[in-house]
Amino acid sequence: MIVTVLRCLFLVFVIILTIGGNVLVCLAVGLSRRLRRLANSFVVSLAVADLLLGLLVLPLSATVELRSRKWPFGGTLCNIYISLDVMLCSCSILTLLAISVNRYLAISSPLSHSRIVTPQRVTLAIISIWLLSLAAAFLPIHLGWNTADYRVQNLDWGIGDEDKEEHYCQYEWNNNYVLIYVFGTFYLPLLLMCGMYLCIFRVAREQVRRIRATTPSFARSASLTIVQEHKATVTLAAVLGAFIICWFPYFTFFTCMGIREKTIPANTLHSVVLWLGYFNSTLNPILYPAFNRDFRRAYRELLRCRGPPRRKLQLAHMSVQKPLAFINGIKVSAQSKKNIDTVKTESEKSPTLYEENSPDESR
Repeated sequence: MIVTVLRCLFLVFVIILTIGGNVLVCLAVGLSRRLRRLANSFVVSLAVADLLLGLLVLPLSATVELRSRKWPFGGTLCNIYISLDVMLCSCSILTLLAISVNRYLAISSPLSHSRIVTPQRVTLAIISIWLLSLAAAFLPIHLGWNTADYRVQNLDWGIGDEDKEEHYCQYEWNNNYVLIYVFGTFYLPLLLMCGMYLCIFRVAREQVRRIRATTPSFARSASLTIVQEHKATVTLAAVLGAFIICWFPYFTFFTCMGIREKTIPANTLHSVVLWLGYFNSTLNPILYPAFNRDFRRAYRELLRCRGPPRRKLQLAHMSVQKPLAFINGIKVSAQSKKNIDTVKTESEKSPTLYEENSPDESR
């Protein structure tokens, strides 16, 4: 009983954290001017995929875990559930591939990056990623490509049939199809991303060496942009590393089960590697502020809900104080020209005026 309660609390915590964190990412990019950049469109797309996973897939997965992995909702909904799971996972890795390509172009060709990566091309890339993920997920399952006899799986299930017969809602794997699917949607994009980031770090290291060898005036103008691009690269490399750690065990397990002649019902190991993969959608919103100052700042402003107004009031207060102090200083200097004794008297009456102006004059 205690173990079941702890499992329930853990699953609910993961779901809430996944939904809340990815909503926060979307709001941060949408409301913060510093994050409202073209490259962050891919970050929002990744956050939307993780958010949909938390809303549509994780509650059903948690229900299955708490019901001893039995599926109570019928075969049609099982196929839709599996398709959504596969689609959102494929969308995540393809988005990460697009992010790595964008990073490579930003680091290797910073001058021509804005001409290559245009808003129209970014929009087309994001739409293509979602359509390709949709096709790769729904077509094989609903056309029977993944089963040994090429028939659509689970069509003979009815709602509530788990009481009569044990039904486990999982992907059925045909030996040839599973190898093509896993290689095309995971291992090949993963190899491309790793190679892309290796090239990125080589180019970044070469740029740092060149900046140090240039004149100070050029270094000041070029280093700021390069440093910002390098910080974004480190952030997205951490996101990629978390994706590999979370999803590589599942796809390895998926491949090993696929080369068997018969699909084995879900067991504890399957649940562990599956939820480890799901946990990647929880980690992404945590990794952004951990490696990116702009995201940390946007998160604080969203959570406090008073950050930006206070800053604006402070800036307005300072902008009003400085002209007043300047005007008062002019008045005092004019009086000092007329009568030195009057200046001494004024300084004794209001010494704080000169104390406030002295630091500005020293600057």
